[in-house]
Amino acid sequence: MAFNIYSTHTMLAAVEQMEPVSTFLRDRYFPTAQEDLFPTEDVLVEFRDGTTKMAPVVLPRKGSITVEREGYQTQRMTPPLVAPSRPLTIDDLNKKGFGENLFSNITPQQRQADILGKDLLDFDRMHAKREEYIAAQCMFKNGYILRQYADQYGTEEYQEFELRFYEEAANPAAYTPALLWDAATSNKLGDIALMVRMLTTRGNAATELILGSDAAEELVMDKTIKELLDISRYNFGAFEPKSLGPEAALLGRLNINGRMIDLITYDGTYIDEVTGKAEPYIPAKSICLTAPGAGRGLYGAVTQLEQQDGEFHTYMGRRVPKYTADADSNIRKLTVSSRPLFIPRTKNPFITATVLA
Repeated sequence: MAFNIYSTHTMLAAVEQMEPVSTFLRDRYFPTAQEDLFPTEDVLVEFRDGTTKMAPVVLPRKGSITVEREGYQTQRMTPPLVAPSRPLTIDDLNKKGFGENLFSNITPQQRQADILGKDLLDFDRMHAKREEYIAAQCMFKNGYILRQYADQYGTEEYQEFELRFYEEAANPAAYTPALLWDAATSNKLGDIALMVRMLTTRGNAATELILGSDAAEELVMDKTIKELLDISRYNFGAFEPKSLGPEAALLGRLNINGRMIDLITYDGTYIDEVTGKAEPYIPAKSICLTAPGAGRGLYGAVTQLEQQDGEFHTYMGRRVPKYTADADSNIRKLTVSSRPLFIPRTKNPFITATVLA
């Protein structure tokens, strides 16, 4: 029997062997473990309060005191479906591919395998961009709103998928500085210290401050911070840039009441589906205080109708490919689906603030 490169199991094996596209926010703050891949379309979302409760002290010979387990919330949610597709026509197989020699001897049959591999990689990049967007929204808005399209991407016909991780009227993980950072008397160190306290008093970790481009510039140019950095007898920190990847960098480290906080800048951008313009994942005038691994990346299973047997099949994984063929039109279509859901591990582990007007 001829080898079918468009078999779902064959493409799944190819996807699993591909080097995954790396993204800074998703990989650093929303790691995915094997138990985060669900065999059903629905996923179980669990998060709890951080704890600072002490163990009780008891009188001698009185045994022990019962301590209740910390409560947590469990919800069953259906992640949004992310599913880009692309057709493959006879014209695609007959014309020279990008980077291919002008007088190449590659046959259409050989070229379709090459096109398939490039499409799978291209779709993985698109999925990674969407997941990075969801991660950024979860961090800076404590939830996210996604547009679900039925026909054409970017049109006015869509339904909203909304998810937020708080029950209050306003985001409780948002901090408002007394003075914006461009004011001459602003207290940037005091603002960061209060944000640290919002995390640590609830048992959450505070180790990294992610800064938008404008906020980073204001922090670096602050006169008070410059003076403190010049005092050699006091280990206040240092601005020592270090690359964390193609788009992220460690700007330096500051001593916030004895707690060393890493300052991180991130220049990653995406193309906005409404305006068509490049937008930064991190708002230029905002900051976010958190720690690596503060969230989780969950993936629901994808159920799809297979053309081979006309039956529905369910696949567990981060990327699920599928192809359909229209013999009358001589068109094959490749789709790669995913059901991502990014959530915080505890309540409000990302403290954000808009520090510039």
